[in-house]
Amino acid sequence: MLPEFELLMPRTLSEALEMLAGAGEGMAPIAGGTNLVVDMRGGRHRPSVLVSVAGLEELRGIRREDGHVVIGATTTVAELLEEPLIAEAAPVLWSAARVFANPLVRNRATVGGNLADASPAADTAPPLLVLDAEVQLASKEGSRWVPLDEFFLGVRQTLRQPDELLTAIRFPVPPSGTFGGFYKLGLRKADAISVASVAVMVEVGDDGTCRKARIAMGAVAPKPIRAYEAEKRLEGHVLTPELVA
Repeated sequence: MLPEFELLMPRTLSEALEMLAGAGEGMAPIAGGTNLVVDMRGGRHRPSVLVSVAGLEELRGIRREDGHVVIGATTTVAELLEEPLIAEAAPVLWSAARVFANPLVRNRATVGGNLADASPAADTAPPLLVLDAEVQLASKEGSRWVPLDEFFLGVRQTLRQPDELLTAIRFPVPPSGTFGGFYKLGLRKADAISVASVAVMVEVGDDGTCRKARIAMGAVAPKPIRAYEAEKRLEGHVLTPELVA
């Protein structure tokens, strides 16, 4: 059963940030609510005021801008699958979206919410980490871009302050010669929380040398993590089965 709470419905992003200013721990933003509502029912999170940002157009959409792919925070996981730009520029993220929960949840869950919830098993986190993504945190005082690898602090802990809202995610468009993939291990084939997940992306030169390697894992530590040492072992070398093993 949900505890009592007040629901605020801002009409613009500016209104939402005004509401969050000086809010403290008793106020929380909500979009899809696929994690927050479950936590509220289970008594793990008890905000007295919810600020709904689901209807704010400023937080929606996927676009290419200045060499980056920019994803609005309230873009749903289902919309990632429908957007050709994601399939073309970030197939590793598209692959993660394809195995995210079930169609009903994908239609509600937002990319920003999945990251802001900071679950170690968040399916969008490893692919966005290997894409060198950043998140935009906005408040009444202004906004800042934070590398996703620095955003996560621990289990359900992030750099976001109570008066800030995660408004967008961006990552550089990978160059040609970039390949990658995402693998998720769950207790069943579909609609499963990750027991472990891994995203890999490598940039390979014409001579087969690995110019750049990115490896990220989920559900194996208190937060989604990069495997920096493994990346270093690949970079500057020709990728062979023996090296990868």
